[in-house]
Amino acid sequence: MGIIAWIIIGLLAGLIAKAIMPGKDPGGIIITMLIGVAGGLLGGWLGKVIFGVDSIDGFFELSTWIAAIVGSLILLALYRLVTGNRRHSHRHA
Repeated sequence: MGIIAWIIIGLLAGLIAKAIMPGKDPGGIIITMLIGVAGGLLGGWLGKVIFGVDSIDGFFELSTWIAAIVGSLILLALYRLVTGNRRHSHRHA
């Protein structure tokens, strides 16, 4: 797949991950979509490493989309953990 296809899959996977994990994210939809692009790459890599399968078969393959969405969910959860801790640490006594 080309880089344009990866960007499109990642953007859509980020939106799907946001729909699955609703809530307020610092950075808004742009950050969520960028997390989706990185999550797509992470999901494809995890599919190869953990399951030994080529989860990046093509744009219209279900395995490609599942890998991208799972990777996006992982990164979105990590992003919320990191930014959530920073946001709550600025409490005033």
